[in-house]
Amino acid sequence: MDFSGKVALITGGGGGIGRAAAVGFAARGAKVVVVDSNADEGNASADIVRQQGGDARFVPADVRRSDEVKGYVRAALEAYGSIDCFFNNAGIEGTVAPLQDYDDAVFDLVIDVNLKGVYLGLRHVLPVMLRQQSGTIVNTASTASLFGGPGMGAYAASKHGVLGLTKVAAADVAREGIRVNAVCPGPVHTRMMRSLEAQRNPTDPDSVIAANSATIPIGRYATPEEVANVVMYLCSDLSGSVTGSHVVIDGGRAGTGGSPYRPRQ
Repeated sequence: MDFSGKVALITGGGGGIGRAAAVGFAARGAKVVVVDSNADEGNASADIVRQQGGDARFVPADVRRSDEVKGYVRAALEAYGSIDCFFNNAGIEGTVAPLQDYDDAVFDLVIDVNLKGVYLGLRHVLPVMLRQQSGTIVNTASTASLFGGPGMGAYAASKHGVLGLTKVAAADVAREGIRVNAVCPGPVHTRMMRSLEAQRNPTDPDSVIAANSATIPIGRYATPEEVANVVMYLCSDLSGSVTGSHVVIDGGRAGTGGSPYRPRQ
């Protein structure tokens, strides 16, 4: 997977999967634009890339705001002149609660970040790629795009929507040299999973890791780097005929009938 001369734009680039993708793209020759709402984390990712000999810029942005999304697109073009690979990755977990108890404001926030943020990324990056007549996009969905699970109403709804947007966008631009796909990670060793584990069992979050791992055929969570590798494959010429699709990265759990949130008894 050679990205020499290409530009990779990554939202949520300060987090575990986004940072792994930034490092991975840069190691394979890409110039990287890291976007995140957390300046400390976003700058840290860009610094890591530069420390390893890569070329990276950090752009702070709230993916819920159209003007700020336009801003990160403009910043990428001003810095590097193109956007060849777009990892539309920013997302939050929200709270774990039954639907009948879910907080309206938290629901709105999760939908705004996870779904509207992905839409706005597509809305403002696709015109750039259409002008270029080339480009690849990978949206971060989830195994929650494929299943329901207790307490995860806002997150599952948002991620089901991400798959829908992926399929529509792919159909819209398939004849224009642009491909759009999604990744569907299951449990991954990231801040988000630490938050969910702590919400499910505040006194013993490690027991949640053990219970989740017991439902995964390979017996463990994925690493951020393993997800990033799939993202890079989908952005590379190796996947040239793959569009409108999604890749599940969950150690075999979905394929063997394990619930994405509750271990089998």
